[in-house]
Amino acid sequence: MKHSWLPEAFARMERVPGAPRVLSGSPADLQLHWAGENRDIRTIPAIIALSRRGVVLLRAKRAIEALLVDRKVFVTIPRVESFEILSAELGKAGVAFTALPDACPDVKATRERLDLTQEQFALRYGLDLDALRNWEHGRRTPDTAARSYLLAIDRAPEAMEAALWGRA
Repeated sequence: MKHSWLPEAFARMERVPGAPRVLSGSPADLQLHWAGENRDIRTIPAIIALSRRGVVLLRAKRAIEALLVDRKVFVTIPRVESFEILSAELGKAGVAFTALPDACPDVKATRERLDLTQEQFALRYGLDLDALRNWEHGRRTPDTAARSYLLAIDRAPEAMEAALWGRA
């Protein structure tokens, strides 16, 4: 039987010298953007900062490459020990970030601010009435897509209604 070199090759590729992994922390969705000019970004330290926190090395490299081209990129970081520590580390690399909101807006407060009944709100924005009631009474929490949609409704209700119903 031949000795397989592939697992050893992958193990060598995954090692990042001098960059200890962050062992605990919470996941976070971030928008990375330039802290200064494009030429100020130090790509290797930025990639290392992401990979230390559980981002696969190739994905970290591609994210920083996209950042150089598009001025911003969205990434999910599996383990963020502290936003302050991450900010300092990425800042040295010329990268800044904004944490994306993961909290759901208060659905009932949004509905009441728009002066709508549950039925009217559900119909106007294409929501399931039972789901809306469950969210308002705390029996369920909206999934990621529903949270994003509810946040958009909270921030721009007329635009969301127009987009849903095809009106300008």
